[in-house]
Amino acid sequence: MPYIGYFQIMNLVDEYVVYDDVTYIKQSRINRNNILVNNQPKLINISLKEASPNKKINEIELVHDEIFEKKMLRTLQFNYVKAPYFRSAYDLAERIISNKEANLALFLFDSLKMICEYLKINTRLILSSSIEKDCALKKEQKIYNICEVLHANEYYNSIGGLELYDKNEFEKRKLTLHFLKINEDLKYKQFNDEFVPNLSILDVMMFNSTEKIREMLNEYTLC
Repeated sequence: MPYIGYFQIMNLVDEYVVYDDVTYIKQSRINRNNILVNNQPKLINISLKEASPNKKINEIELVHDEIFEKKMLRTLQFNYVKAPYFRSAYDLAERIISNKEANLALFLFDSLKMICEYLKINTRLILSSSIEKDCALKKEQKIYNICEVLHANEYYNSIGGLELYDKNEFEKRKLTLHFLKINEDLKYKQFNDEFVPNLSILDVMMFNSTEKIREMLNEYTLC
């Protein structure tokens, strides 16, 4: 359940490729994210079986522990029950957390689809492992190849990719590269007056209606 910036890009593009056949990174946001606990950001995570940087994301399995899942849901209930849109957001979180899919990539893919449905995002989501590409390629070379296979002429990345990718190199391949940056004034009312940014999309859904979030999805700058 990543932060809203991911969904801003999803809402903007025609097709969104979810990288699942790349190396799993420990201590990353692949299987965890921040929510509000006692009005402070706190990580919640899903448990994994033998997760390793020697494996790809789609080679890792979840540990489905009913007690652990119930504890996570209780944490959400305890900390968000007074949020204005708690019921609908909690019901969605319960559906996501209760999904018995064992494969990490497919579990995450399911969760993205559920959230997109909730937010009325109709963009086509594609698992990168389903694309017939040259798997020997690395980094941006792999991106060029994926864009070629999908007949794309524009590629959108979060602002974090500004130091990774060169627009000139993309242009050589007839690709226009865009970087999306969330507007700094994108804020909403949480429990306290001091706003805590960059939390899971779940936090956004707890405090905002779907219609309001639809407006927030357009609060960005392209570089």
